[in-house]
Amino acid sequence: MAIKASEFIQNKDGSVYHLNLLPEHLAETVITVGDPDRVEKVTRYFDSVEHKIQKREFHTQTGTYKGKRISVISTGIGPDNIDIVINELDALVNIDFKTRELKEEKTSLDIIRIGTTGSIQKEIPVDAFIISESAIGLDGLLHFYESEHIQDLDFQEAFIKHLNWFDKKAAPYIVSGGDKLIARMQGKDTFKGITGTNIGFYGPQGRILRLTLQDNEMNDKLGSFSYKDREITNLEMETSAIYGLSKLLGHQAISMNAIIANRAAGTFSRNPKETVDKLIKYSLEKLVD
Repeated sequence: MAIKASEFIQNKDGSVYHLNLLPEHLAETVITVGDPDRVEKVTRYFDSVEHKIQKREFHTQTGTYKGKRISVISTGIGPDNIDIVINELDALVNIDFKTRELKEEKTSLDIIRIGTTGSIQKEIPVDAFIISESAIGLDGLLHFYESEHIQDLDFQEAFIKHLNWFDKKAAPYIVSGGDKLIARMQGKDTFKGITGTNIGFYGPQGRILRLTLQDNEMNDKLGSFSYKDREITNLEMETSAIYGLSKLLGHQAISMNAIIANRAAGTFSRNPKETVDKLIKYSLEKLVD
C-alpha cells in the first residue's frame, strides 16, 4: 500500500522533503555533523565529491574517501532535527520513491555522528575522544515511538531513582549504539562511555545565566551515577535520538565525541577546531581501515 502524500512528503523533483535528496544521492555510509559548515571540513579530505545540496540547516555532500563512498550531512542542533534526518535517511533506502511503498528487502545504513561534547568526569580531559557505547535520552523523543523493546528498562529505573527525577520532565530512556561500528571505530586513544543527550544547551545541561534551575544538583548527580560499573561520561544534544531511531529502523549507529569542555573541572579546549579536525581524520581512517 502506498504511503499517503501527507506522511511521506516529496518535493516537485521527487526528492525527500527536508533533505532534498534522491536515493541515488545517498551512500550507505553516512557521517552526520551538527554544523552545516562542518560538512566541507569533512569532505575536504575526500578524493572527490559527486553531489552537493543544501536546504535550510541540512547540507549534504556525497563523495569518496580512499575509494569508499560516503555521504556527509549536517543535522543542525537537537533531537527534533535528528527525528527528521534519520527518518528521511531511512526513507531514501527503504521506500520506493516511485510507488511510495516500502521495499521488501531493507537496507541497513552505517551512521556515524562526529560532534562536540562536554565531559562530566574529571578524569576525561578536554581534547579527548569518547565513543558512546550507550546514550541516555533526556529529550523524550523515543517515547513517541513503540520502543520499549530496545530500551534498557532496569538501567532507566536506577537512573530515575538516583536523580530523584522530576516527574514533569520527559522520562529518561537508554539505548545502545551499534556493536559492529563501536568495535570498528574504537582505538587505543579513545574513551568509551554513556552519553547524556539533553533537550537544550543551557538549563537542560545545568548552565545558569539568569534563570533558576529546577534542580541545581543535576549535573553532580549525573556525574556520581553508576550502573553495573558504568558511568555517564559526557553531555550533548543528538546521540540518544540517533541511537534510538537507528536501532528501531535497523541501522548501525555510533557517536564519536570530541571533548571541548570538562564541566566537572571547569575547563575548555584552547583549540576546539583542531580537536574536531583530529576526530574527523581519525574517524575517516577507521572507516576505511
